[in-house]
Amino acid sequence: MNDARETLCRQFLAGAGWGEAERSLLAADASFRHYDRLNRDGESAVLMNAPPPQENVQAFRTIADHLLEIELSAPRPLAMDPDAGFLLLEDFGDRTFTRALKEGADEAELYRLAVDTLIALHQRWWPDVPGLPVYDEQRLLDEAALLVDWYLPAVTGRETTAAERADYLDLWRDLVPIMLSVPQSLVLRDYHVDNLMVLEGREGVARCGLLDFQDAVLGPVSYDLVSLLEDARRDVSADLVAEMLARYRAAFRHIDQWSFAASYAALGAQRNAKIIGIFTRLCRRDGKPHYLHHIPRVWRLLEGDLQHPALEPLAEWFARAIPPDLRRVPEEKEAS
Repeated sequence: MNDARETLCRQFLAGAGWGEAERSLLAADASFRHYDRLNRDGESAVLMNAPPPQENVQAFRTIADHLLEIELSAPRPLAMDPDAGFLLLEDFGDRTFTRALKEGADEAELYRLAVDTLIALHQRWWPDVPGLPVYDEQRLLDEAALLVDWYLPAVTGRETTAAERADYLDLWRDLVPIMLSVPQSLVLRDYHVDNLMVLEGREGVARCGLLDFQDAVLGPVSYDLVSLLEDARRDVSADLVAEMLARYRAAFRHIDQWSFAASYAALGAQRNAKIIGIFTRLCRRDGKPHYLHHIPRVWRLLEGDLQHPALEPLAEWFARAIPPDLRRVPEEKEAS
């Protein structure tokens, strides 16, 4: 944090009554956001440092308020300066699902809690949130394009041509109606074990603390299930995936099963193509190569998604344009 931003931060904390609190770095992620833990006379809170214009703390605050309204566990906002990009939040502690799993927690039990939380979200969500972005065709296509804009040049050594890019996006455009063929709800977008917290002392789905939802959109209910079960950072067994999908579908028997499966596969392919592109961009543009080691897992997930019959034309494109020998970890390159 530069000196000017540090001064703004101190002013914000003083105004919120936390000026004398001890601060320690809690986390930083692939975005511009950083998080500090504050301790003050036995109390703790979390400071989100999200500098504008790259980040928007108001978006996080808006979604948090609505999640709390439907009795799900988002961190309670305590103070905010949207212009400076600071937000003070309730501290959920350190026990993410990821940490709990490493400590030997029951994997199936945690995933059931995560799926039940999604079920509750999709059953309870009703607010009409002004300005909430929609997961529409353009957004889906822009994200899918990250694969050909970043990954394909990295492994071929040449820029993707305009014709190649257009052919690729035409195939995705044909899949958009399939992706959107299920009911719409709030999509948290990064719904996986790194962003879920175990909250002791709470009951039911309130035990599941929700983080990292500032990029939420209105979109298909299948998307966050894909985020959870096709995790770029950890392997989830086929048996557990099948159990969790059956658990979700049992709560929404009115959703056509073929449509749901096709939407899940198409969104899985779209998300995994996007992630491969993002991880490549983080290395090549931002000098963050440590995400690259996840790419082989994401390719396996993408290849699994492409097995669905609805995705056959797209699978044929991948076979031609990015055959198995090109599905590798790109070489690292200095950020420019």
